[in-house]
Amino acid sequence: MNSLIMKRLLLVISLSLPLLLQASESVHLERAPINSSDQASLQRGAKTFVNYCLNCHSAAYMRYNRLSEIGLNDTQIKDSLLFAGEKIGETMKVAIQPTDAKVWFGVAPPDLSVVARARGVDWLYGYLRGFYRDSSRPSGWNNTVFPNVGMPHVLWQLQGQQVLKPGLHSDVAQPALRLEKPGLLSPKEYDATIADLVNYLAFMAEPGKQQHQKLGLIVLLFLSLLFVLAYYLKKEFWKDVH
Repeated sequence: MNSLIMKRLLLVISLSLPLLLQASESVHLERAPINSSDQASLQRGAKTFVNYCLNCHSAAYMRYNRLSEIGLNDTQIKDSLLFAGEKIGETMKVAIQPTDAKVWFGVAPPDLSVVARARGVDWLYGYLRGFYRDSSRPSGWNNTVFPNVGMPHVLWQLQGQQVLKPGLHSDVAQPALRLEKPGLLSPKEYDATIADLVNYLAFMAEPGKQQHQKLGLIVLLFLSLLFVLAYYLKKEFWKDVH
């Protein structure tokens, strides 16, 4: 029995070791400058998502009418975010077929409903800013955060074209990028756009987060008041007990 357990333990360690080594060699990730209570940022991020990401990536667990939670009314949602006859109560789906997408990109684009929870906002912020030109890749693009990525850089017109050069950053050896051809936005404006997009992706992954936090504070406040009442009630009951 002990030998069987030991073999299983060694198998688990051997399977986990490559993942641990990969994590140790990962690039440094900057903190994503997002604010879940900034509705203007969330609205800008939703517009960027619909215009650039929703062409290939679905968000099948997110309904358009939930955008009312970031300050948009039904008319604003219909006029600004619905372009193909979708209804406001529908989920964010795409017309592209998975089989076609697999042929074009090598793999079907994943659903982005909970990508912020799966990858983390810092990873997304670095990934969307880490594309660079690479002629060896089928799409002509590569990424410092996700090497050999199959996804092309759909935001290149906004960011411009970056090229890779060796360098050091934040005391961690990793590739450095240089902007070779400017895009429609300055680097600062592009970073702000990506921050808005990541902010929206984080909201989409957990739309009710702010309501849950508010409810949690109310519950904690109630329990605090209940504790005070229970404490003085206990003192009253036991005041004559020595």
